[in-house]
Amino acid sequence: MILKNSLNYLNDFFTFLISQVRQYYLNSKLYNKKISKVTSNNLEYKPSPSLLDCLIKYNKEKKNISNFLINDIWKNKNISLRDYKNLHSFFWLFSLDLKSSKNEVQSVIQEWIIKNTEYNISSWEIDTLSKRIISWISNSKIAYEDSSEEYKNKFDEIIKKQINHLINEIERSKWFDDKMIGCSAIILTGISYNEKNFLFYGLKLLKKIIKISFDNEGFPRSRNIRQLVFYLKYFVLIREWLKESQNEIPEYLNEIIFYLGQSYILIHKNTELNFLFNGNQISNNSDFNNYLKRLGYNFKSESYEIGGYIFLKNKKYTIAADLGAPPEKVFSKDYQSGALSFEFLSNNNKIICNSGYFQNYKHQLNLISKSTACHSSLVIDNVSSVSFTKQSSGINKINSSLKIFNRKVVKDNNYWSFEASHNGYIKKFGILHHRKVEFFHEISKLSGLDKIEKKEDFKEYNFEIRFHLDPEAKVMKTQDGNSIYIGLKNEGWKFTSLNNKISYETGLYFGNKNNFVENQNILITGKTSDKEVLINWEFEKIK
Repeated sequence: MILKNSLNYLNDFFTFLISQVRQYYLNSKLYNKKISKVTSNNLEYKPSPSLLDCLIKYNKEKKNISNFLINDIWKNKNISLRDYKNLHSFFWLFSLDLKSSKNEVQSVIQEWIIKNTEYNISSWEIDTLSKRIISWISNSKIAYEDSSEEYKNKFDEIIKKQINHLINEIERSKWFDDKMIGCSAIILTGISYNEKNFLFYGLKLLKKIIKISFDNEGFPRSRNIRQLVFYLKYFVLIREWLKESQNEIPEYLNEIIFYLGQSYILIHKNTELNFLFNGNQISNNSDFNNYLKRLGYNFKSESYEIGGYIFLKNKKYTIAADLGAPPEKVFSKDYQSGALSFEFLSNNNKIICNSGYFQNYKHQLNLISKSTACHSSLVIDNVSSVSFTKQSSGINKINSSLKIFNRKVVKDNNYWSFEASHNGYIKKFGILHHRKVEFFHEISKLSGLDKIEKKEDFKEYNFEIRFHLDPEAKVMKTQDGNSIYIGLKNEGWKFTSLNNKISYETGLYFGNKNNFVENQNILITGKTSDKEVLINWEFEKIK
C-alpha cells in the first residue's frame, strides 16, 4: 500500500511538472508565432443562427446591445468562474436583438481581440474558445457584416489563430464533451472560410470521436443518457451546417445520427419525464423535439432496450431498468452504481425513481449521489455495488466493477418482467444479487423478488432494499405496520412486503442539476443470516 501511494504521488508530481512546462511553452513567443500562421481569406459561409436553436436557450425578450455597459464589459475582474466563461464564450450574442448596433457589438469583440490576442489559459480554454468561435461566426450578421476591412482582417485572423491552437491542443484534452464542442468549432471554421485543412481535420476528429465514444449499437460508452442528447444535438448541428453550405455529408455522420435518434426516441417517447440513471438529470426536451421536427428528423424505434437499459412502455405505464454493466474507467466520471435499479411510472407519475445526480464533482454530494443507496436497488452493509477512486482532477471514477448475468426480459400486452443478477458484492461479501420484477397490467400490480445468495461462508451482514419516491409523494404507514401507502397527485399505491421489516425515511433527491430537496425512501431491512435470502415485495394500485 505504501509503495502504491508513493508511485501515485510521483505520478501526480511528474504530471504537474509536465503541465507547468507545457504552460510555459504555450505562453511563449515561439508558440504565439506558430499559431499566428494563417491564410488571408475572408468569411464566406455564414450559417443561419437558428441552427443553434438546439444548443442555445433563447430569452423570449431579446436585448439591445445598447443596454449593456460597453465600456465596462471587460473591466470587471471580480466575477465568478462561471460568469467569466459565459462572458468570454460570447454565447450571450444569441440573446441580442438583430437591431442592435453593429458598431457597438463589433467594438466589444475588437476590444476582446486586443486584450486576448495571445494565448491565455483562462480565456483560451477549449470549451470557452470553441463556443466563442461558434458564436462569432453564427452571429456574423451583427458581429462581422458592414465592418471595416481592418476589423474583418483582425476578426478572421484571430479566429484562425484560435483554431490553430485548438487543433494543437484538443487531443490532449481529457474531457470528451470539450472535444465534441471543439471539433464542431473546427468544422464550422473550415466550412465558413473554405479552409480545406480545417475541414479535413475536423471531420477526421469527428470520426475518431464516434469510434472511441460509442459502442457497436451507437450508444455512448459512458451509458449517460444526458450525454446521448448532448452528442445528438452537436451531430445534427454539424450535419445541418454541411447541408446548408452544400458540402458533402459523411456517411458515418448520418449513421451515428440514425442510431442516436433511435435511442433518443426510445427513451423519451410517451413520457414527459427523465430517467435518472448514470448522470442524467431532469431536463425539458420539448424545444429540441420541435427543432428536430422543423428540420425533418423523424426517428423511430421498435426496440425496448438499448445501452444496457430496458424501457417497457405503453400509454399508461412505464418501467425503465438498468441491466447494463458499468462503463470502462475512462468513461465513468458520471457513472452511478445503480445496477438492477429501476423506475416505475404510472400516467407520467413516478411511483418509484432513483435519486438523481449531483453533477458538481467538487462537492461531497457528487460521491453520495453515485452510491447504490441513492438508487432503487439492494445495498449490503451500506456499501455500493461499485467502488470509486478520486482522481488527481478531483473526479471520482470506477475502481472496482461488476458483471451482469442471467438477464431475461419479457414484454407481452398484459405482462412485463425483467430479471438479472450481478456480482458487485461477491469480492467483499461473497454475495450475488438476483432481482426479478413483474408487472401485471390488468390488476395494476408491480411485484418483485430480490434474492441474496451467499456463495461462501461469510459472516452475517445487514441489507437494505430501497425504493426512492418522488419529492411530491406522500407516505403513510398502516397501524399494523404491514403496509405503506403512497399518494402522488391523483393516484394511490400500497406497498407490502410480507415477513420483512418495512419502514420509510427521509432522503435526498438530486433530480435538478446541482440541487437537492428532501424525498421519502421506502426500506426493507434485514440480515443475510441464511445461505439464501428471498425478499418478496409488491406495489398495488388502490385508486
